[in-house]
This record gives sequence, structure tokens and C-alpha cells, in this order.
Amino acid sequence: MTFNRRSKNITEGVARAPNRSMYYAMGYQETDFGKPMIGIANGHSTITPCNSGLQRLADAAIDELKARGANPQVFGTPTISDGMAMGTEGMKYSLVSREVIADCVETCVGGQWMDGVLVIGGCDKNMPGGMMGMLRSNVPSVYVYGGTILPGRYKGQDLNIVSVFEAVGQFSAGKMSEEDFCQIERHAIPGSGSCGGMYTANTMSSAFEALGMSLPFASTMANVEDPIVEHTRQAARALVEAVKADLKPRDIVTRESIENAVAVIMAIGGSTNAVLHFLAIAHAAEVPWTIDDFERVRKRTPVLCDLKPSGRYLAIDLHRAGGIPAVMKVLLDAGLLHGGCMTITGKTVAENLQGLPPLRTDQDVIRPIGNPMYAQGHLAILKGNLSPEGCVAKITGLKNPVITGPARVFDDEQGALAAIMAGRIKAGDVMVLRYLGPKGGPGMPEMLAPTGALIGQGLGESVGLVTDGRFSGGTWGMVVGHVAPEAHAGGLIALVHEGDTITIDAHRLLLQLEVGEAEIARRRAAWRQPAPRYTRGVLAKFARNASSASTGAVLDLD
Repeated sequence: MTFNRRSKNITEGVARAPNRSMYYAMGYQETDFGKPMIGIANGHSTITPCNSGLQRLADAAIDELKARGANPQVFGTPTISDGMAMGTEGMKYSLVSREVIADCVETCVGGQWMDGVLVIGGCDKNMPGGMMGMLRSNVPSVYVYGGTILPGRYKGQDLNIVSVFEAVGQFSAGKMSEEDFCQIERHAIPGSGSCGGMYTANTMSSAFEALGMSLPFASTMANVEDPIVEHTRQAARALVEAVKADLKPRDIVTRESIENAVAVIMAIGGSTNAVLHFLAIAHAAEVPWTIDDFERVRKRTPVLCDLKPSGRYLAIDLHRAGGIPAVMKVLLDAGLLHGGCMTITGKTVAENLQGLPPLRTDQDVIRPIGNPMYAQGHLAILKGNLSPEGCVAKITGLKNPVITGPARVFDDEQGALAAIMAGRIKAGDVMVLRYLGPKGGPGMPEMLAPTGALIGQGLGESVGLVTDGRFSGGTWGMVVGHVAPEAHAGGLIALVHEGDTITIDAHRLLLQLEVGEAEIARRRAAWRQPAPRYTRGVLAKFARNASSASTGAVLDLD
């Protein structure tokens, strides 16, 4: 096997002697210059349990690549823990880190002229950031997910990270003892792995498997269980074969494969963040894809899986019930997937699923096509005068996804959370959290603290929450995020006054401020854009360059 990209550059003789010398310093032998250099983008860190268990996967990849005649070269990518940063100023760095990770992958692969890259990640933004970097670089690539966490346990109940946020609301409402609250906090996270429900990390890993950029069964394994190590070795072997075949990410990531990924996101009840991230992924792949395409796929795709946050089960339960291949086979047999899409295995989606056994009848995590959780997908794209570019509502688990009520207006998350905890938010209210968009936040912080508190106080279905920020994958309830245009850009959400009537109607796909045009015009004339919250550093750069949430909040939109 020989280099696809590097051999002619590194073996040109005297002109390249300094170049070769630096490789000799890393232990290269003469024969190594005929081997492909494979980058390993290693997201390991001790910052978060999502990433603390990745090093043994990187080590397995290194060993396997060497055994297969490749030269692995490891570089790092950063991570921000959404769960740890939630409700703090640090949350503003979360979406920013997606771009930083993408830049890291692109920079190292391009700068070192690598022949392929294996990306290993865990926490939420590791996933889209790594994928965007792979697509920009467009060398043979595979994504290895670090795996989900196992559930915690207390008083016979499974726990996960969202259990803690909801316990805050229950405790503040007098519905939980201090002892139970403290024990839930201590037991919810038992070890390494990404947050256990169908939250953003598990949503994106599942979508990458459906997209064809991860191996079958890759997306729902537990980080602490041994099979994930052998899976990583298999991924390394698949990558070496992809280098031989010159099979690149943009050969795999097409409009049809993105439709497959979005169909799986709908079927599993995945995170609202998938909308934002797949807009960005499609942009990196130069594939035409708009926010309206999500609604098109949603209408034809049922929700098949009973998964948290609005359902009963965790990602590890999905894995034990057959994993994403079982979900994909149900969709494929129903004509809801493009079976001809190529995958990193070198086989098509249909070929990967061929021979898979029928859906097991001894489990109820995955429903058959004739008995879905919901007849249509759960991530609805709403429009109206409050969000003419579109926004995202997560409508699963709601008895009636319609509310009309008075606006309770907040210009920051902390004020909104304080109002909830003090009991000032009542059933029928519509909370408006604004100046939290890509530019205004900056960085679209997630709102798990207020939404978790609402759920904990029993207000999840009776209080609406509208924001130009984002939601955690662990959020459910009458919530609408990614409102665009955002408040900082002069969107109508900036002109909402306390007490105005707002309608959220998922049936009509409507988000509407019930205020006359003349009054809106008067308010707009009086509005002034606030000064940026940051003027230096990475947050300021993100705020200056980020596109609208309706186009993925990317930094390089033409």
C-alpha cells in the first residue's frame, strides 16, 4: 500500500530532506515513507465523563492501524461539557467549540497532508465538529463514537443527567426531600460515557451511523464495556480499506444519505440540536439542504423508539434491542430510507442491513412500523411572524402541542430560571428568552436549567418557552428554539413586550406574536441593537461571523 497524497511530496529526494528528517525524529524508518499516514483526532480529556474514556479507544486504533501497514499520527481536539457548563457563562462556548473542533481536524489533516483520519469523540459538539472537519478535509475518514454512559441507580430507578436538572425543580417546589435530591445528584452519573438518553451526543452518533460515516452498531455501545474496543479496531480496519479504495466522505455524504440520517433522527426521537448541526454538516459537504427539508422528512417518518427524554428508555437499551441497524431495517423495509447510499464499510446501506434478523418481539424499545410511538416525526419546523426563517419545536410527549398565552420576557437565562424557582411562572404563560442566539448569546447557549426546572415543577406541558437560543437534547415540553432571525439581529422576538399574546401551534406549524402590524412598526422604529457582549477573543469572533440558526450558525457562509 502506498500514499495517495504524500508519497510524491515526501520522496522527491534532496529537496524534501528537511521534511523527511522531522519524520525520522518521530521514529520513522525508510520503509515508513511508503505507508499511508492516518491521523487520529483524539478527543480524550479529563474535563468530562463523556471524553474521559476515549484514550483506550485511541490506543486500540493506533495498534490496529500499525498492524494494517499504516502510520498513525495522533493529535488532539478540545471539548466543552454541555452538562457541566449548563446555566453558566461557560455554556456560551459550547457551540463555539463545534467550530474549533472542525478547525482542528481540518488544520491538522490539511497541514500535515494526511491520507486519512479517524476521529474519536464523545461530548455533544465533538460529533458535528469532527464530521465537519472530515468533510472539509475530504480524505478517507471514519467516525468512532466514544460510547454512551450506563445509567445511575437510586431507590430502584435508573438515573441520568436530566434526572438531576428535573430534581432541581422538584426540590424547589417542595416535591422532593433534600436527602433524595443530594442522592440523585451523587448517583446520576456512574462513570465514563456520554449522557445516556437520546440526547444530542447519542442522537448525532446514531445519525452518523445512518449517514454511513460510522460502522453499523457503532452508535449505541457503552463506553465502559469491552465490545467498543473491538469496534474501534474494526473502524481502523475499515479506514485502511477506504484509503486503498480512495473512498472519501463526500462520496458518502450526499443529499440522499443526509435524508437517511434525518429519517433516523426522527425515528429515534432525537435532539433538536440535530437540526442546527445537520445544516452545518450539509454546508461543509456542499450538499443542498435547508431547514424546510427537515419538515419534509418529518412528515413521512414515524417515531419508532420509546427513548428519553420524553420516553422510558436509554441508548444502551436501544443497543440491546438491536441498535440503529434494527431501526434502519424497519425504515428501509417501509421504503423510508435510500438503500443504495454508500457507507464507510464499502457496502451500501441495503447491503449492510441484508441478513439482519426481523425486529425482536421480546423488546418494546423499538416499535414496528405499524405501531409507532407517533405517526410523524417529533422535530417540527414552525414559522410565523416571530420566526419567518423557521424555528424548531420538539413535540413528542405532549398531549396537546398548542398554547396561546401571555409573554413573560427575559433577556437572559439566569433571570428566567430565578422566576421559575420563585414560583412566578404560572400555567398558561409563554416564557420568552432572547438575546441568546448565535450572535446575541453569543453561541446559542442551551436552556436545560429552566426547562428542567419547569418539568420538575409540573409545568412542562402547561408553560411555553420560546428562545433564539438552543435546548439540550435532554429537554422536552412545550419548547421552541432556534428562533430566527434572532433578537440581536433585529428579529421580531426582540420586540416582544411583557404580557403580549403569543401562540405556539405545532398542528399549524405556527409561532405567532398576536400584535398588530402598526404597533410592531412603532416598536421596530424605537429598537436599537445592543452592544456586543464580547469584543475580543473566540466569543467575539463567533458573534461577528456566525450565520443565522436557520443556516446552521456556521462561520463561513458565502
